[in-house]
Amino acid sequence: MPRTTKSVTAKAKHKKVLSATKGHYGARSRLFRTAKQSNIKSLQYAFRDRKNRKRAFRTLWIARINAGARELGISYSVLINSLAKKDITLDRKILSDIAISDNATFEKIVKTAIS
Repeated sequence: MPRTTKSVTAKAKHKKVLSATKGHYGARSRLFRTAKQSNIKSLQYAFRDRKNRKRAFRTLWIARINAGARELGISYSVLINSLAKKDITLDRKILSDIAISDNATFEKIVKTAIS
């Protein structure tokens, strides 16, 4: 019985890793060993940054709501507390979008929350 080689499998694995690291700099996209390390690290960064993206967007929304609220003479924390007490359930994403695009509606929401 003839012996088999790993050449087809190895070639496929190498091709898979090298295609995944296509845009990486220098040897990270050309040499298998460094490309493999680079690919592992890039996947770690991707996992971490999927979490960080959520964090960053929430921070942005809060900053936008705070800016809109300050124009109306109220702080962010007072506004959010008032909304919670009045049982107005608008998430920060929607609230920030309203604060940016539609000042009249945001003002009505603030007045409803405070009164």
